[in-house]
Amino acid sequence: MVFFRFIRTTCTRLNTSSYTRNKPFKSVIMCKELKTRVLRIPPLDAEDLTSQQRECVLEALRSTSEALGNGQVVALPTDTIYGLACVAQNSSAVRRVYDIKGRNGDKPLAICVGEVQDIYRFCRVSVTEDLLSDLLPGPVTLVLERSHTLNADLNPFTKLIGVRIPDHPFLRRLCQMCGEPLALTSANVSAQTSTVAASEFKDLWPRLAVVVDGGPIGHQNRLGSTVVDLSVCGRYRIIRPGCALSATVKVLEGKHGLVEDPGDP
Repeated sequence: MVFFRFIRTTCTRLNTSSYTRNKPFKSVIMCKELKTRVLRIPPLDAEDLTSQQRECVLEALRSTSEALGNGQVVALPTDTIYGLACVAQNSSAVRRVYDIKGRNGDKPLAICVGEVQDIYRFCRVSVTEDLLSDLLPGPVTLVLERSHTLNADLNPFTKLIGVRIPDHPFLRRLCQMCGEPLALTSANVSAQTSTVAASEFKDLWPRLAVVVDGGPIGHQNRLGSTVVDLSVCGRYRIIRPGCALSATVKVLEGKHGLVEDPGDP
């Protein structure tokens, strides 16, 4: 997390090229059809990034934040799969996400925030803060009752909202820079396979303002986050098993004593 602390506190003039440890690479590639910016960033799990690599990440943060602030849709890596994101409070941007994915309008989008405390702004939380902190940041989406602060045009058909804090320093810092929740969904056409590399959704690039290429996601299991409904006090219901099911259930039952809700028979 050393680099996460660095990008929270550092602001420098950014260049358009950077370096891997062994050879140089261009950090900005233009997709000429609609002038999509493809921004390559180095892996962020290393603590010995060069100054050029750090500048490359900061440039990507600034460019992506600016695009989001202008109501555009971007693609970026998370801790599970690649995702599409826009500012959740921007109704036209939310509609654009559905259009890009070809997504059915009655399928909800989750939101992504940077810190546990941000959840209280947009959700009515029915569990303890300790439980939130035990699961987040991480590969889990918590479904809670939404608050009136959240954009009414986002999932208007339900009183619930899924909220994530991915364990990914770039995305967490991006949320903090934007100061608003990001609507987040997988970077693929609906019903197609989830993507774990930017090249796998290249057909979507021309419809995006920015593509942040963070390289292949390590585990590559394509399962996405574990989605768990915590909107009923004292109970939980697994909506999607995802990649962290056993660890999530262990926290919910073993540490916090929640009981599984079997749902409708």
